[in-house]
Amino acid sequence: MKELKKSVRNITEVIVHCTATPAGRDVTVADVDRWHRQRGFAGIGYHYLVALDGTVHAGRDVDIAGAHCRGHNRNSIGVCYVGGLDAARRPADTRTPEQRGALRGLLAALKRLYPGAVVRPSSEATATLPPRPAPVLTQPTNMPAYETSDLYRGICMPADGVVPHNAQG
Repeated sequence: MKELKKSVRNITEVIVHCTATPAGRDVTVADVDRWHRQRGFAGIGYHYLVALDGTVHAGRDVDIAGAHCRGHNRNSIGVCYVGGLDAARRPADTRTPEQRGALRGLLAALKRLYPGAVVRPSSEATATLPPRPAPVLTQPTNMPAYETSDLYRGICMPADGVVPHNAQG
């Protein structure tokens, strides 16, 4: 992974998303950019996209607020991995071994750049927001609920003041 650019914004959160696409379906930055433009965004809302092969792709410039997590965009970095649904389109941990390694590396690098930032899944970040009318989407927005148990292990230590809500061990 190449060196990451540090944002001029005050980053207090790193929020992890999935594309909510079936396991093994390849999704590119161009695909997500198109989906987000269809929703009325100025372009891809995530700052980083982790492909099935573990390649970390740049999305929106980190100096520009994301469009990935209502109520949290101003001071966050949005990370998205490809996948998140099983063949029946139910939330599932579909991350490949390459994605797992790349996510751990990316999140660790982001924690070094923004040591005070809290790393959390999008489902946790939006849990306290009031509901809003559901948009008409071409992509589902389910977020697998499994991920904080192992995605952050070794990255968000209790010394950081960050303990994922369902962390185990």
